[in-house]
Amino acid sequence: MTPVLSVLIPASNEERYIGACLNALLASDPVPGFTVEVIVIANGCRDATAAVAQRFTAIAEPRGWQLQVLDLAQGGKMAALNAGDETAIGRIRVYLDADVTVSPRLLADLAQALDVAPARYATGTPEIAPAASRVTRLYARLWARVPFMHEGAPGFGVYAVNAAGRARWAEFPDIISDDTFVRLNFAPQERVQVGATYRWPLVEGLSALIRVRRRQDQGVAEIRMRYPALMDNDTKAPAALWPLLRADPLGFCVYSAVAVLVRLGPARSEGWARGRG
Repeated sequence: MTPVLSVLIPASNEERYIGACLNALLASDPVPGFTVEVIVIANGCRDATAAVAQRFTAIAEPRGWQLQVLDLAQGGKMAALNAGDETAIGRIRVYLDADVTVSPRLLADLAQALDVAPARYATGTPEIAPAASRVTRLYARLWARVPFMHEGAPGFGVYAVNAAGRARWAEFPDIISDDTFVRLNFAPQERVQVGATYRWPLVEGLSALIRVRRRQDQGVAEIRMRYPALMDNDTKAPAALWPLLRADPLGFCVYSAVAVLVRLGPARSEGWARGRG
């Protein structure tokens, strides 16, 4: 029986983005040695996310892919991921945010990296989508130069594991940052960043960047508190930004201003924030 690669896409009110996500995914290169199933988990949606996703079943079928949509009344990304995992049958699992667009060869490269017996984690090389607001463009321009973007297999927006890797944890816990949690379940030598790219959008505007950056920092702090042993796998050193000041002074100022304003803001959580930042 041909092995299966499962792509799980949690989506909450992503009507504006899910179509582009699925268009790119279904335009992927063939994945040698695997059939592909795509599971969209619409959760707590008040828009047409599920209906838009359902239209892509007719595009998937001629490829020999299966696409199904789970329409959950209750919102929550972790519950959506768990529901998708209960349904998926693939020995390789790709977890994809609904606002991300993959390059054609990403799935095949991930499958090649993960088609091994030992536990392994893989992701692609992120590209930041063009932004509308000047402040977001400047922030993104600096952030794209940070070494972690290219060397740390960061996995925001897209991460994947093989069967032995998925066995590292049971259900997704009720936490803020699923991508950080999964990445830190793997030692640095077990993580692979393939060359194939994916495009990930940032939030627009200073206040949104601050809100999302604060939420991200809270997610890491939560993992440090609840799963301290995982921090042994954290190789992300504080970014040395001063060398970038000469190369991009405006980007440096915006990036640094966001970081400072996050620290000056409230320590408590502000609730859910869309992870484009």
